[in-house]
Amino acid sequence: MPHSILTFILIFLLSGIFAAAPSIAAEQVDVVISGTEGDALKNVQLALELPYGLVRDGKVDRLWLERFARQAEQEARTALEPFGYYHPTISTTIESKEGDTYRLLVHIEPGRPAVINEVKVALEGPGADEKQLQQLVAVFPLKKGEALLHKDYEQAKSTLQSRAIDLGYLDAKFLRHEIRVTDDASRADVHLTLSTGERYRFDGVTIKGADEYPEKFLKRHLTFKSGYVFSHASLGETQRNFSGSERFRQVTITPKVEDAVNLQVPVLIQLTPAPRRTLRPGIGYGTDTGGRVTIRFRDLNVFHLGHEYNAQLFLAERLQGFATGYIIPSSRDVRSNYSLQLNMQREDISTYLSKLIALEAAFNRSMGRGNQGTVYLKLQQEEFTIGAQESSTRLVIPGIRFSSDQYDNPIRPNRGFRYNLELRGTHQFIGSDTALLQALAEGGYFLPLPWRLSMHLRGRTGTTMFSDPLSDIPPSLRFFAGGDQSIRGYSYKSLGPTDASGEVVGGKNLLTGSIELERALFEKWGVSIFYDAGNAFNSFSNVSIHQGAGVGLHYYTRVGALNLSLAQQLGADTPSFYVHFTVGFEL
Repeated sequence: MPHSILTFILIFLLSGIFAAAPSIAAEQVDVVISGTEGDALKNVQLALELPYGLVRDGKVDRLWLERFARQAEQEARTALEPFGYYHPTISTTIESKEGDTYRLLVHIEPGRPAVINEVKVALEGPGADEKQLQQLVAVFPLKKGEALLHKDYEQAKSTLQSRAIDLGYLDAKFLRHEIRVTDDASRADVHLTLSTGERYRFDGVTIKGADEYPEKFLKRHLTFKSGYVFSHASLGETQRNFSGSERFRQVTITPKVEDAVNLQVPVLIQLTPAPRRTLRPGIGYGTDTGGRVTIRFRDLNVFHLGHEYNAQLFLAERLQGFATGYIIPSSRDVRSNYSLQLNMQREDISTYLSKLIALEAAFNRSMGRGNQGTVYLKLQQEEFTIGAQESSTRLVIPGIRFSSDQYDNPIRPNRGFRYNLELRGTHQFIGSDTALLQALAEGGYFLPLPWRLSMHLRGRTGTTMFSDPLSDIPPSLRFFAGGDQSIRGYSYKSLGPTDASGEVVGGKNLLTGSIELERALFEKWGVSIFYDAGNAFNSFSNVSIHQGAGVGLHYYTRVGALNLSLAQQLGADTPSFYVHFTVGFEL
């Protein structure tokens, strides 16, 4: 047998013996601790774990057990000190049980914990006047007259120093950090003095590994400039900007604190580019659209300028189309850009048939993390058949949008909110066949609840003002209700005002809302109950509300959720059930 294989087997056998030893010892020797409880008891239990070797060949080494019992007193005493018990009374007794087994009895009388007599926390140095540091000093958790808890002390001490470092005081250290306990262990004085040292700032940035991208494009990912106060948070945000761009497979950011000159810290960023061109097929299913197949192409560095070109072909039972776009990054920041989007689609549902081609130019501007504002101009030609009407329309639509997304997790949010506001309009004066002004708003809110419950509130509203007759408005600008993302229990866009023949033709206004209570199951599953209500209508004085309620089953994957819902219509003359199912993933 080769020497290396023999060595491996020996190591494996020994590791198995060592791993089993504590459990064997635990079976032979039972340690019983009395007189204390809670976190103090847990700490003592950890301190009195039986050592390896106490049991040999199935027998307890009595001499070793007696030595361990003598040491247990000091180990337990040390374990109690973090909770303010400095002079406990501890006794140990060894009892023999049946066979070669023993019980080690450890009785503790902790006494009264040390009470804080005085707390002095001071700041020195150039950062002594920093408000954030002063606030931490003001709310220091150790107070006069309370029991001394070392855990709170260490945590508050660490928080104070970490905050100073986050504010750029990289040399922050404690000139004094002590706890003085009186001889009788009844009182304790806490003294802390933090010296902030000088404040550091960012120096130049060196970016390596991405020569195919222009330097100006790369630097738009930075959240700091030379002269800015040094901040680890800024470095973390910069890391997220590079990683989230999908252009780089690996991002390493290293502040060269050891190379700082005159308190100026240079930063090295090492990038490993990802493939600039990708072609991704995808399949999915939704009750609203039916089965679907998509093919998406992206080039993330057109002309080696950091520009993006994308194209997507999507084929579904009720929706087919092709969309292509060109995005020019703005030098302002990583989330601001100029875009030009061409969209051609055909939608054939029970309510209408629409064929449109639209060209949209937009400027998208970041307005803080998760917030974005957009100004756009859309040129659209649409042919449609709805009810008994067949028509076409040409539109020139300027508009503005603002969106905010503050979810804690994009795949399975537990807390947070999102909303989208939009104002758009058109008029014959600017070349359209019709005139209108529309305001739209939609949003959702997640609220965590006890017992692994969460509540999801969702709503959408829209209104059309100063408009020509409804017959002049194409389906893409009319409002409908019903479907997976609207009122479950009804088919996609099956609700709204009707024409003389009873066919749904859509309305000028919309109001829908939903409340859903979900219970998490295991790691990736969830079940829910929900209630949806709303409708599309032409007049606020004549609104007919449709309702649906049901149960849902959810499975969460790394690319999105699979949702199955069974909904029943409420308040209908002949209520029926409707199954909604959505699933999608990229290959």
